[in-house]
Amino acid sequence: MEYRRLGKAGLKVSELSFGSWITFGSNLSLNNIRQCLNVAFEAGVNFFDNAEVYANGASELLMGEAIKDFRREDLVISTKIFWGGKGPNATGLSWKHLVEGTKGSLRRLQLDYVDLLFCHRPDPTTPIEETVRAMDFLVRSGLAFYWGTSEWSAEDIKEAYQIAHAIHAIPPSMEQPEYNLFHRTRVEQEYAPLYHKYGMGTTIWSPLESGILTGKYNEEIPPASRLSRHEELRHRLTKEKICKVKALEKLAHELSCSLPQLAIAWCLKNPHVSSVILGASSLPQLQENLKAEQVKQQLTDEVIHSIEEILKNPISQI
Repeated sequence: MEYRRLGKAGLKVSELSFGSWITFGSNLSLNNIRQCLNVAFEAGVNFFDNAEVYANGASELLMGEAIKDFRREDLVISTKIFWGGKGPNATGLSWKHLVEGTKGSLRRLQLDYVDLLFCHRPDPTTPIEETVRAMDFLVRSGLAFYWGTSEWSAEDIKEAYQIAHAIHAIPPSMEQPEYNLFHRTRVEQEYAPLYHKYGMGTTIWSPLESGILTGKYNEEIPPASRLSRHEELRHRLTKEKICKVKALEKLAHELSCSLPQLAIAWCLKNPHVSSVILGASSLPQLQENLKAEQVKQQLTDEVIHSIEEILKNPISQI
């Protein structure tokens, strides 16, 4: 397993990490989670991702129990704050919710601190300066080591850096955006100036495009699958994507790997990706996806060119 710097920060995170979105508390029981965390850790994973909103807090409770099996110093744990409840101050990035939400997450995780703390979404109702000051306070208080953003625009991130510099506050270190073969513009183009100017790292999510890049939706939407349970995700599935997935699947077969391994390995080839967050609804699925780290070496310039040809061709030519 390769360990990558989190942008210009001194922290090193495993290039593959394990996240709890959707699966903790639904597909995976505490025993299953323990097994998955142990398998991931044995494979070299040191970074485990969570959020206050996942399973309405149950995800953090389950992870808090499971990580008792490890030395705290060996782990990089993250959580994200934004959606904390239904009260008027239980959502967003106000100083009040950021501090109270972080303390609530720490109680559920049974931790004194998290390594990474994310502002889970931008909050247009709260001044960015207030958010920067609150995150600076949380880091200086020892409740988090590094703070960052998730799905913020480049302009908002740039403003956060500028404010932090102006008021002598700790700036963000990382962003957690969606990134995969079908979702590229923000990471590859919009954020491009931020990597060089500020040394921003990224911990990317959804490398398999909500499961579309596994090929399991090529013929139909299986019962009990993610797209069958989450109607808001179904708009992602188009005929054009399915045709391209089939072509990518053929390429993966030629490389003697699975399509998920190919898609994850492609994300790892981007030097601005600090870590690719894997999700898994079963232990075998996690074990298969962890092998993407080995497939990365097979993605030569020629293979990358073949992938680009598949992605840019119109549906009629695939």
